[in-house]
Amino acid sequence: MKKVLIGLVVLLGGFSAFVTTRPDDYKVERTATMAAPPELVFAQVSDFHNWAAWSPWDKLDPAMKKDFSGADKGVGASYHWVGNDKVGEGRMTITDATASSQVGIKLEFMKPFESTSTTTFTLAPAAEGTKFTWSMAGKNNFVSKAMGVFASMDSM
Repeated sequence: MKKVLIGLVVLLGGFSAFVTTRPDDYKVERTATMAAPPELVFAQVSDFHNWAAWSPWDKLDPAMKKDFSGADKGVGASYHWVGNDKVGEGRMTITDATASSQVGIKLEFMKPFESTSTTTFTLAPAAEGTKFTWSMAGKNNFVSKAMGVFASMDSM
């Protein structure tokens, strides 16, 4: 039994040491082309009241509780949600809104784990409508680094 415990301590120590070598920062990015002009896409993204129509998070928990504060839309608009275990609890606040080209958001998760990241939606005119790029960047704490050993932020 003593050897098993020593082996377990060594294994956990080795895993912890490995986790600390993982990157401190992460960035995830996706791009798609939408058959709509940048002005229309910007209107959807810069107003949290419109998100229920297209956000995949709303589909994961249709009973999610939401409240809005600050500005109605654009810089200063804030959206707080509390949902099931698939969506957790969090808040988004628009920090930058450049008409028809970019929306920057401070994204804060409270549950199931605390984290803060920066999300940016970049829009550019394209022949088919709008080239839409979503990116999210933030810092990895120890728990995030440990989870990243088994599933990358990019895959989630």
